[in-house]
Amino acid sequence: MTTFFLWVGYAAGTLTTIAFFPQLLYVWQTKKADDLNWSMLVIFTVGIVLWLVYGIGTAQWPVILANTVTLGLQVMILFLKLRYSGRGGARTDNAGPGK
Repeated sequence: MTTFFLWVGYAAGTLTTIAFFPQLLYVWQTKKADDLNWSMLVIFTVGIVLWLVYGIGTAQWPVILANTVTLGLQVMILFLKLRYSGRGGARTDNAGPGK
C-alpha cells in the first residue's frame, strides 16, 4: 500500500468516526434516545465489528483504528439508548431539587 492511500485511509477513518460525536453528544445532553432506531443501531454495530475483523485479518491499521474507536462510540450510544429510551428527554421545567 502506498503512503498516499494509507493517509487516505486514515483521513476517511477519522471523518467517518468523528461523525458519531454529534449523535453521542446529543443523546448525552438531551437524555433523549427515542429517535434512534434499534435495528439500525444493531446492524451498524455488527458492521463495525465485521470491519474490525477484516482490518485485523488484513493488517490494515487505518481500518483497525477507525473501527475500534467507532465501536467504542457505538457502545456508548447503545448504552445511552438503553438508559434513556422512553424517558421523554431531559426536564426543561426547572422543577429539580431546590427549585
